[in-house]
Amino acid sequence: MSTQKPKPDPAAVVELDSSDDENPAATPNTTQKVPPQHSPAVGQQTLACRSFWKAGDYVVPKQQFLAQDQLEHARVHPKFLHSNATSHKWAFGAIAELLDNGVDEIQNGATFVSVDKVELKKDNSPALLFRDDGAGMNPEGLRKCMSLGYSTKKSNTTIGQYGNGFKTSTMRLGADAIVFSRATRGSKATQSIGLLSYTFLRRTGQDDVIVPMIDFDISGNWVEPIIYSSLDDWSSNLKTILKWSPFGSKEDLLQQFEDIGAHGTKIIIYNLWLNDEGIYELSFDDDDEDIRLRDETNHGSLTKSKKKTAGLLNHVSYRLRYSLRAYASILYLRKFTNFQVIIRGKPVQQYNIQDDLIHAKVITYRPQLATMSKEVLVETTIGFAKEAPDLPVSGFNVYHKNRLIRPFWKVTADGSSKGNGVIGILEANFIEPAHDKQDFERSSLFIRLETRLKQMVMEYWKGHCHFVGYQPLIPSELKLHREQRPAKSSGGPTRIDVDMSDAQHSPEEVVISDGNTDGMSVEEICEENIQLFLRYEEHVKKEDQLKQTINNLEKELEFAKRKKDQLAAYLEMQRKQKAADHGSADTKA
Repeated sequence: MSTQKPKPDPAAVVELDSSDDENPAATPNTTQKVPPQHSPAVGQQTLACRSFWKAGDYVVPKQQFLAQDQLEHARVHPKFLHSNATSHKWAFGAIAELLDNGVDEIQNGATFVSVDKVELKKDNSPALLFRDDGAGMNPEGLRKCMSLGYSTKKSNTTIGQYGNGFKTSTMRLGADAIVFSRATRGSKATQSIGLLSYTFLRRTGQDDVIVPMIDFDISGNWVEPIIYSSLDDWSSNLKTILKWSPFGSKEDLLQQFEDIGAHGTKIIIYNLWLNDEGIYELSFDDDDEDIRLRDETNHGSLTKSKKKTAGLLNHVSYRLRYSLRAYASILYLRKFTNFQVIIRGKPVQQYNIQDDLIHAKVITYRPQLATMSKEVLVETTIGFAKEAPDLPVSGFNVYHKNRLIRPFWKVTADGSSKGNGVIGILEANFIEPAHDKQDFERSSLFIRLETRLKQMVMEYWKGHCHFVGYQPLIPSELKLHREQRPAKSSGGPTRIDVDMSDAQHSPEEVVISDGNTDGMSVEEICEENIQLFLRYEEHVKKEDQLKQTINNLEKELEFAKRKKDQLAAYLEMQRKQKAADHGSADTKA
């Protein structure tokens, strides 16, 4: 005996499909039916587990049979939203995805993208607010955004490419997200609202990912609903949005468009995830102008006792781990001209790591691409951190299409002093980033790049490490300036200018002595060091000459041995010949 799924009360929503079609139908699907929703106010309708890494641990309900009026199709279970979001192991990576969407709108005239904390009136809980003044999304564009795997941004001018960033990033930061977007296409101006709610799907026992959406035509003097199937369906979508969003009335929803302007997009992520201790993963209280990762901040404060460690904690290579403002400051390689990233009302000052490098040089690299590919030339800027050797900071900052993928990637072996303080910057557009844009796909191109970067560090270290006092100078690799210009100093290591053929900036300096210099003038110290360098060079030359002499003597000895062996063989042959001749004569006699 077969059973059928009972028909639910009507509550029309838009099904979240998985589309790869570049030309989907213009009329959105609003025929999917879901059971009626009975839930408390937004402050009481949260999930049983508010920790992101545990929110996916629940039993999937047994698959029910389809109603007679439903077509068989591949389902995307709500649990997939959570599983998909685990690609972001780092909350800042999810925030960066949403900032990328705003940056991609620069080509459409956007001048800013902002992220801020807002308090929801319904329950006084914190939420994340993202906003940009780009072209916005019309009804069709919003449905593409909400679909899985759909992207129209596969180009050389945009960061996004997988069509998955919005879903993974919003679900990584909170259980629910509501989107408001206003756009003008031709003569038609629209504003659309979409709700992607993990809470709604879980609490109502859905076995398919569905997203309620409503649209308005604002081309005229008043706001008119855009009806695709029936007014009942549109009203059901509105009812679902009001029940599961932070806004209790249609007027409250429409009010959210007031700060968008003529075009743009606004995203509110609420029911933010908690950490294992039951407090919000993101901290908004430590700095009114920043958003911080609470766990990383606490971890960092435990190590401030040591002076060197305190210096490291203030460096951007460490601060980016817990400070969104620090991370955003190096997130994009090239500085914007008419665009700003704004965090909690204050623009981010973009920081170019290259500006703080000393003894910097540019190294070119031609990756071995496929034979049919266009030749690519990659320029890598490499140098010492200005704090070297006092601060143990090193690694390559690798960008892809202007976006930071791997910050301070240390390619040298742990525990080795070689490479300490060496920092590099390059843009590797010839390799593909992973889905979370925090690493690269480990392809053969990536492995060859890693090998080349290791070589760069070793070559640079060999020729420049003496500049920061790691090992003695090798005069054969330098041309010492005869007319020294000693730097004034009050104690500590003495420094002199050195003429380097690969210098990229101001005259470079090198530590030449850290011994006892009491009673000696700067000129005397410089002259003594010059003499020491010259004597060292003489010894190196003598050593080379001795090695050459030894090589020559060894060759002569080897030649003499061969000559001796040849003579011995000849004599032995002559002896045997004479013995044979005597034997023959005796026989005849």
